[in-house]
Amino acid sequence: MTAIKRYEKIMELLMAHREVSVADLAERLGVTGKTIRQDLVKLEGKGVLVRTHGGAVLANENYSGLLQEHAPSSKRKDEKQQAAACALGFIEPGDIIALDSGSTTLEIAKGLENIPLTVITNDLYIIGELIKKEEIRLVVPGGFRSRNLLVNEDAGRFLRKLNVQKAFLSTTGIHADYGFTIFTQMHVEQKRAMIETARQVFCVADHAKFDKTALITFAGLSEVAMIVTDPSVSDETVRKYERLGVRIERASHD
Repeated sequence: MTAIKRYEKIMELLMAHREVSVADLAERLGVTGKTIRQDLVKLEGKGVLVRTHGGAVLANENYSGLLQEHAPSSKRKDEKQQAAACALGFIEPGDIIALDSGSTTLEIAKGLENIPLTVITNDLYIIGELIKKEEIRLVVPGGFRSRNLLVNEDAGRFLRKLNVQKAFLSTTGIHADYGFTIFTQMHVEQKRAMIETARQVFCVADHAKFDKTALITFAGLSEVAMIVTDPSVSDETVRKYERLGVRIERASHD
């Protein structure tokens, strides 16, 4: 098992249990305690966990960056709906858009009117939502099911052939130094393909994602045209990221 796979598994267990032990991790992953301790030092350096005596705890209780086992996360649902409603204002009839997998992008799908659009996605929940809207043309890269996603090693190559006008991405964390981050390596290629293909790239994220970091950076701040978020993001946070050249669009309180 590679180091990155161990990191992903460690974070998956932490997200599920909030606390892990070196002994349990070593047994589960089939490596020595020394290797696990070295992994925990690396992950602590990234700010995603805090080492304890004999193990580690999750650094942030609000992390929800792994794929959902059963259903999309209901945390901060109101804020996600507000951010999604704001993002909908950038979608016009006839657009070709890509919807990344995520609970906030799912809210975009729910809010889309039944109008002529082309939507590219590999998220099964989003597919299930949009299949009921006959005016929307669905394009699905396909692949095998991994929780709520269809995963395909050729999906990136397929996406790069398409004329995507607007891509709406999800993220686990937004950070001044680390950019846009997630926990799972297998999602990076498809996100990169969306970024490199789309004329406009939006990140749709609730306020709790700011100043957080996850394991893997999939994009720098300058690669996203705009962050669309809910009204609860602070003025101080907005000013901080705007000084870094990031455009932020906040939903209204209405």
